[in-house]
Amino acid sequence: MYQAFALAFLLAAILNFINYKWLKLPSSIGNMILALVAALILISTQSIFPDFYEFTCSLILEIDFSVLLLDVMLSILLFAGAMHVNLTLLEKERWSVIAFATIGVLISTFLVGGLLFLLAPVLGVELPLITCLLFGALISPTDPIAVLSILEKSTISDRMKLKIEGESLFNDGIGVVVFTSIMMFMSNDSNAVDGNISGEVGHLLLVEVLGGLVFGLVAGWILGKMISTVKSNPQQVIMLLLGFVLGGYSIAQLIGLSAPLTMVVSGLYLGNMINEDSFDTNTRNVTTEVWHILDESLNTILFVLIGLGIHLVTFEWNVFYLGLVTIVVALVARFISIALPFSLLKQDENLWKTTSILTWGGLRGGISIALALSLSNTEYGGQLLLICFTVVVFSIIFQGLTISKLATWLYPNK
Repeated sequence: MYQAFALAFLLAAILNFINYKWLKLPSSIGNMILALVAALILISTQSIFPDFYEFTCSLILEIDFSVLLLDVMLSILLFAGAMHVNLTLLEKERWSVIAFATIGVLISTFLVGGLLFLLAPVLGVELPLITCLLFGALISPTDPIAVLSILEKSTISDRMKLKIEGESLFNDGIGVVVFTSIMMFMSNDSNAVDGNISGEVGHLLLVEVLGGLVFGLVAGWILGKMISTVKSNPQQVIMLLLGFVLGGYSIAQLIGLSAPLTMVVSGLYLGNMINEDSFDTNTRNVTTEVWHILDESLNTILFVLIGLGIHLVTFEWNVFYLGLVTIVVALVARFISIALPFSLLKQDENLWKTTSILTWGGLRGGISIALALSLSNTEYGGQLLLICFTVVVFSIIFQGLTISKLATWLYPNK
């Protein structure tokens, strides 16, 4: 796996260079487009260079994308993303973020799952309801990586950016928990296990979500105390942070807590502590730069791997058409899952404009692909992966490239 990952890193660096020098697209979007083009070129040369094609396919398959993202990269990406969020400003948007990341994810899960179950037979695809709900859970978490780099220069307000970013940081963890809960139902059905499955799921939600939040806060506070004693030494601070991100994520997984939520909470706490005026300026600058480089590097690899993931997809026309229909389904479900909780909050923002930006700006990304790949050995795993891949590619490329224009149209005077 090391060799495969090393070559993927090299390819990501080359594609990132090409995008920076010539395409000049947002890095996540440009890198994924270039990776898709590279994968399609490789596939087209299969009959000409079969040995080379087999070699590259074996390298791509050797990279267990699901494990790599969920067990390694996600910890750094979530922690780095949370570090630069202003906790004071986020606190003002707390009810919006909580509502979108919890109620919104649940509404989206059931809407996508239900509509997919109803529409699949029309296109000749038979999917059980529980499988459709599982897809709803994996496609509902949104990814802020691509859209935030675009919105920085758009007319959208900082308040809206914070809603998108804050929701995305938390709904990754919630989405994984909902996905795991539905998997428990599927396991219960297939194995005919007796018992109170609802109680088990409730216990899972309580322990994983609340436990992950508490563990992240306590661990962040302890690490913060340690960092404060060496805040004039950036190397020590970076070493402690990196050790905690990798080790703390693994510990949370081992004891059955939501590791993504642990990283988000600890990242928010430690990031705001490091950005305080009382913290050593040199250490703050060095630490911020190192985590920025880690974040950018891993994001580059992530979107290149998503692009190369076309190798892993078994193509079927009727399933592909269902994927195209699911793009619309996911957007409609996203709109409703934002509009309903937002209308209950009674905020002073325009409901239609806010919901439209949050809907089109709610990109799907690596989490969805990783969760879909984790189902590769199941009966309907191949079909779910093709549908998921279709939605994710549309989301990142088309929504990502047009969200800035939508923001300018909705907020022309900001």
